[in-house]
Amino acid sequence: HPSLSVSRAALLPPPGGPGDQVGQVLPVESRPFTSYGSALHIALPQPARAGQLLTLLIDYEAGEGPGVCWLSPEQTAGKQKPYMYTQGQAVLNRSFFPCFDTPSIKFTYSATVKVPEGFTAVMSATSWEKQKDNTFVFKMSQPIPSYLIALVVGDIVSADVGPRSRVWAEPCLIEAAKKEYDGVIEEFLVAGEKLFGPYVWGRYDILFMPPSFPFGGMENPCLTFVTPCLLAGDRSLVDVIIHEISHSWFGNLVTNASWGEFWLNEGFTMYAQRRISTEVYGLPYTCLEAATGRALLRQHMDATGEDHPLNKLRVVIEPGFCLFLGINPDDTYNETPYEKGYCFVSYLAHLVGNQSKFDAFLQAYVNRFKFQSITADDTLEFFLEYFPELKEKGVDSIPGFEFDRWLNTPGWPPYLPDLSPGQQLMRPADELAELWAADGLNMEAIEAVDITGWRTYQLVYFLDQVLQKSPLPEGNVKRLSKMYPKISKAQNAELRLRWCQIILKNNLEAEYSKVKDFLHSQGKQKYTLPLYRTMWGGSEATRALAMETFSATAPQLHVNVQNYVKKILGL
Repeated sequence: HPSLSVSRAALLPPPGGPGDQVGQVLPVESRPFTSYGSALHIALPQPARAGQLLTLLIDYEAGEGPGVCWLSPEQTAGKQKPYMYTQGQAVLNRSFFPCFDTPSIKFTYSATVKVPEGFTAVMSATSWEKQKDNTFVFKMSQPIPSYLIALVVGDIVSADVGPRSRVWAEPCLIEAAKKEYDGVIEEFLVAGEKLFGPYVWGRYDILFMPPSFPFGGMENPCLTFVTPCLLAGDRSLVDVIIHEISHSWFGNLVTNASWGEFWLNEGFTMYAQRRISTEVYGLPYTCLEAATGRALLRQHMDATGEDHPLNKLRVVIEPGFCLFLGINPDDTYNETPYEKGYCFVSYLAHLVGNQSKFDAFLQAYVNRFKFQSITADDTLEFFLEYFPELKEKGVDSIPGFEFDRWLNTPGWPPYLPDLSPGQQLMRPADELAELWAADGLNMEAIEAVDITGWRTYQLVYFLDQVLQKSPLPEGNVKRLSKMYPKISKAQNAELRLRWCQIILKNNLEAEYSKVKDFLHSQGKQKYTLPLYRTMWGGSEATRALAMETFSATAPQLHVNVQNYVKKILGL
């Protein structure tokens, strides 16, 4: 990456052999490669033999690049000390250290990190040891792709929440983190192991990041990074953790060889997440959560147009173009690999027609490709080999549902899994939204519906329906706000996002401050961008609110998110 400067490279003698430990200095040059990174060429004294072990020493300096994030004290929860973290996915770790920055190559790693007094370092590694002089030593004993190497340095502490899990957070958040996650992680890990085979990474720790962290979670092995938005106080957002845990098999263990087939990581992970969720929370609730996912896919495809080239599962990555974050800022976060990918994996399960047979296939798939990077062709060939009777039937070329069409044609998924078991939770929410959208409010009917027992996704689904019907008749939203403080005063980020969108769509100026407060409290991309889009697409007043909020919060946002917001606001 242009932000990384290499000062020297040397060839070291073979480990344990005689020779000069300073090494033989080699000529180094950087040659153009893509707009977001160059190729580092190192000339060897003589050609290497196949299978020969080379020990190369590269002296370099890094820190200014997009993969390394430096937070000032005011960007942290504690507001006292600075903080740094790295974010490698998709191709940003090339600005952290020189590497083969492609998911097609896997390696083990070790690191020695010296930090100032009063700070702690943690990494995505299988072992962690503190030595004297505030130096930490890490080793990752399993091969992983470059994007999964991650480092955090900050004022952080930990607490145990299970036999192989602890939470890490700033001291002011650690009690909340422990309370929210005590005992639950092990339940999810055990469910995952039962479905997909052994959890191979040893520990599963969770690090609660500062509020400016732009993602919901990042599945760094042994140490998932998550947004503090998950500390809802009532365990209502733990499904994000199930998603990150599912990556322990799909993504981290079996990895897409190219970012153009990101659905192999995310579509399988969404499927695995919903399998675990079904085991833990039951089918109706999982179908409801999947329905909110489908609604997000619908919104995304409506916004971009169904035939947008990003709306296919196999995205052609031109040199210098990558569909992921921070590379081509024109294409922000995209639901297709997640939700359309989920539909394709569900379609494969539908072809098999038997859940326990398909579960067995997933376990065999993980076992066959563990620690490897693969293509969609590898996946689908293995599927047809595993089910020869389906191969014989030619299921890969059923008209309208051809595997090739799934991969290469943009648009709405040809097959949608049946979410009707969620109807028992959706129907009351649909009916209640209808009542609130009516011209004259039937308060008797509204008061007859008791929402006190509704769980997060039922409320989210209800608010999604209200949002679709917005703007509501004059005065309705004001009454709704008063009637359900559980919603209008919620601390839960998923509810806050939708309540803020409803406030804006209905020009409820009395509650604009809630939009401002929410955007001041966190910088997660999935919450921040939709609100700016809604504000910018609204009235003069909401546009002014957008400008005012952005100028106040810009310094606390991740640089990618700042750029996306600037683009929305035409700055």
